[in-house]
Amino acid sequence: MSHPTSLRLPDEVRTRLDDESRRIASAPSSLAVVLIDEGLKMRRFPGIVFRDGPTGRRAGLARGPDVWEIVRDLKRHSAEDDPIRLESEETGLAPELIGLAADYYALFPDEIDSRIAADARAYEELRALAERRERLLST
Repeated sequence: MSHPTSLRLPDEVRTRLDDESRRIASAPSSLAVVLIDEGLKMRRFPGIVFRDGPTGRRAGLARGPDVWEIVRDLKRHSAEDDPIRLESEETGLAPELIGLAADYYALFPDEIDSRIAADARAYEELRALAERRERLLST
């Protein structure tokens, strides 16, 4: 559900919004929603940033991997005694950063779970492609 909201933007902000929306071929209102949402999330979780990639924008650590990657690996360690410590040892990331990613996930699980699922689908598609290529080349 969405609600109409009126904002007064300074001319220079509106110009940057219009320029960026043209650059990425998006409506200014759609871009504004994304930027407001991301800004609020970054304000709530200092150290989380949003970056573009082939699969769209996603949350990540400012100087580290995407949140979904950390959460995927944390889930792998979930049966262990201290999954954050184990993930820290494996990745070299500070436990506080892994905790930040876990906290972000706790508030936005659907966003992160959909990224994890998309990665799993992409992996399976690549694996199937590699198998078909191997069969083709071995005949």
